[in-house]
Amino acid sequence: MQRTEAGQPIIKFNHCQKPIYSFSVPRCCPLCQRDMGARKLGEAPVSIANPFTNGHREKCSFLLRPTQGTFLREYDGRSDLHVGITNTNGAVYNYTVRGVQRDEAGWEQSVSIPLLQPGMFGLMDQWDKYLEDFSCAGAWLPHRYEEDQHNCYSYALTFINYVLAVEGQEPLDKDQFTEMFVVPRTRKASKYITLHRAIEERGFYVPDCPDPETSPPPGSGSAEH
Repeated sequence: MQRTEAGQPIIKFNHCQKPIYSFSVPRCCPLCQRDMGARKLGEAPVSIANPFTNGHREKCSFLLRPTQGTFLREYDGRSDLHVGITNTNGAVYNYTVRGVQRDEAGWEQSVSIPLLQPGMFGLMDQWDKYLEDFSCAGAWLPHRYEEDQHNCYSYALTFINYVLAVEGQEPLDKDQFTEMFVVPRTRKASKYITLHRAIEERGFYVPDCPDPETSPPPGSGSAEH
């Protein structure tokens, strides 16, 4: 069937005593082919939240995207992820073999983790200066890049800990940050990818027990490049 646009909303509705996922509510049930008819309020279709966002519209955030391709198209659950930090204008600072990049495009389908709480205007006012000054440090020159030990994740987490230190807070190690902030969002992303691709293939998706919204997701890959 024709491929849908990336990020098309997913709708969940119930019929034949089963949850059914689709990109829109059909006139006839895809299982029994009967008219869907009027439904009670409690049976109304619900939208499944899209975990992906245009990273260039996110301020002061930690972003993840596949190193190659996009989440909904090429990502296989095991591929490496690339990470970066946005400034207040949506430029994505990220560390690669070419040094620190300041991307104005390319992060339109990202998982975003806000790094500031609402109302932290003082820190937001200083954010761009902190990020630019940090990125100019010798530690992030191109020749210092190492795929496994000194990479995009190292850059992003070191900056986060730099800001925490300025605020007088304790640093986070990689495992802490990953478990607290990254894993919950990549789990949601993995479930959404599974649903999206299944619907693209058949036009709808009826999960086996258990429901995919509560079942364990596929692997979320490694944010290491």
